[in-house]
Amino acid sequence: MPSQLSKSQDTPMPDASANGDNNGPSQASIIDLGEQRIRVLPGASETAASFEFEGEDHTLGNALRYMIMKNPEVEFCGYSIPHPSEAKMNVRIQTYEGTSVYDALEKGLDDLMDLCDVVADKFTLARDAFAAEES
Repeated sequence: MPSQLSKSQDTPMPDASANGDNNGPSQASIIDLGEQRIRVLPGASETAASFEFEGEDHTLGNALRYMIMKNPEVEFCGYSIPHPSEAKMNVRIQTYEGTSVYDALEKGLDDLMDLCDVVADKFTLARDAFAAEES
């Protein structure tokens, strides 16, 4: 059991400001497309490489891993979040001989964007059909 504190021993902590003036990166700096958000980690070859994504988490990691693994030229793809307090995600891709990991990553990103477009289109159609039924 913790010892009881008297009022004089209790130290108030400052609240985080609502406008994001804290020590971490602001949401605006993460979303800024002007900065490089993907980098190749050391030790990369043409058929095996690890990539670090800034400002990403499990949302992109699992979806991207799934899309890359659907490529029959990819031998392995996995992702990890090195530390939960850092907004970084690492993706490891290994391909069979004759296929570039860079091409596999680009194809995975393109396929994921296409899938998101299909989902958005189907959602819009279903929403519009529902709204038409209700009126």
